[in-house]
Amino acid sequence: MIFVTVGTNEARFDRLLGAVAGLTIDEELLIQHGHSSPMQAERAELVDFLPFDAMVETIRRARVVVTHAGVGTVMIALANGTRPIVIPRLKVFGEAVDDHQLQLGRRFAEAGLVTLIESLDALGNAVQNQSGEAPRLSPSNSLAADLRAFLDELITPSGMQAKAPARA
Repeated sequence: MIFVTVGTNEARFDRLLGAVAGLTIDEELLIQHGHSSPMQAERAELVDFLPFDAMVETIRRARVVVTHAGVGTVMIALANGTRPIVIPRLKVFGEAVDDHQLQLGRRFAEAGLVTLIESLDALGNAVQNQSGEAPRLSPSNSLAADLRAFLDELITPSGMQAKAPARA
């Protein structure tokens, strides 16, 4: 199963949904389109929003997770053993107020934690070849170590929030 999520941002992310609709996919596809325009893709089930628990369970079941480069969704995917394919929302398309998702996506990709797609032409190949399995977080990678510590502090083994992180 392939799970596509644009998150809960009120800005549309029709660019991602259009790219997914143009793919030839031979497996179950669940698209959480949020405030974006729902675009019918072959074999797709469309939902506007999923409750948190349902989203976590969907990520756990998915072979591939395709998502915006939102830190919350990326962290949930990694915490549940899935390496997501991320497509950053970009300011130039009115999808975000700035390009923080591009910066975040590049940093996650440099750390080997996500598959970053900067050109939508690469999406089909990434979806076809993605195993979905999350990389092991190496202690020698500072971002990975920081993320692992954050996840260990914040997330219980069941994937539920245990406590709010300490503020610096």
